[in-house]
Amino acid sequence: MTPSSVPEFAAALARDLRDYLALCEQALALAGEENQALNGGAEYPSFGFYQKRKGLLSGLESSLMKLRGWRQTWQQTDAAERARCSEVKPLFQAIQDLLMRVLLLDRENQQALLRRGLVPAGHLPLAAGQQQPHYVADLYRRNGGMPSSP
Repeated sequence: MTPSSVPEFAAALARDLRDYLALCEQALALAGEENQALNGGAEYPSFGFYQKRKGLLSGLESSLMKLRGWRQTWQQTDAAERARCSEVKPLFQAIQDLLMRVLLLDRENQQALLRRGLVPAGHLPLAAGQQQPHYVADLYRRNGGMPSSP
């Protein structure tokens, strides 16, 4: 990459990262809104949240495709040139932080959905006993039976 193209590259990458960051902020806001709805006593409007997630997904997909295109260029850029892209590193960090918050909040939302009985049975993981019906008996057999009492 030529020295004159580094500022152009950095500016374009930073623009696309800011766009992705904005979408991540929308995802966090939606997860927060859903969390409040799930933890409130009112009826949970599942279809409304589904529609909002679906709308956000298309924007995330197109933004992610842009970032995938930048990935190879970023990896091929010398470390010294990447260091001159001062806006990029904080944007990566901000995106990573936001995504972690979204994932944690989404996990809380999934647990709230389970408590309300709103997760379809096909989406629930199988219990260990269903996957391995004789698991506990085999475990006792391998470890010498019942533990001795003190």
